[in-house]
Amino acid sequence: MAEKKTKTSQIISTGRRKKSIARVRLFPGSGKWTVNGREMGEYLQRDTLLLIARRPFDVTGTADKYDVIVRVVGGGISGQAGAISHGIARALVKADEMYKKELKEAGLLTRDPRMKERKKYGLKKARKASQFSKR
Repeated sequence: MAEKKTKTSQIISTGRRKKSIARVRLFPGSGKWTVNGREMGEYLQRDTLLLIARRPFDVTGTADKYDVIVRVVGGGISGQAGAISHGIARALVKADEMYKKELKEAGLLTRDPRMKERKKYGLKKARKASQFSKR
């Protein structure tokens, strides 16, 4: 009969921004990051996106205490970085309630509600119309 594997203490959380959804798992560890099966620096190639994603750890000072595994889908790479940040912040609050005040003050626990506006009929985009012709 197969042996049951003991689960390590992991914290699961979800972060969202624009059309992106990030499922975040935190494990006690040394600070290793994996995003969609790739290294974090390989997946988020711009430095600004790396800073956005790492911000919850910078605010709380817990960068090397947790290993992070993220599965992120939807949207563009900028929205995905924001979703990762949101998910990590929520997971840190689950790990320790003392981080809630710091993360809330930094604005990392609030989901950014800005979404792309839908295209309307008769227009080229959401608000862009074709040039008016009098004759």
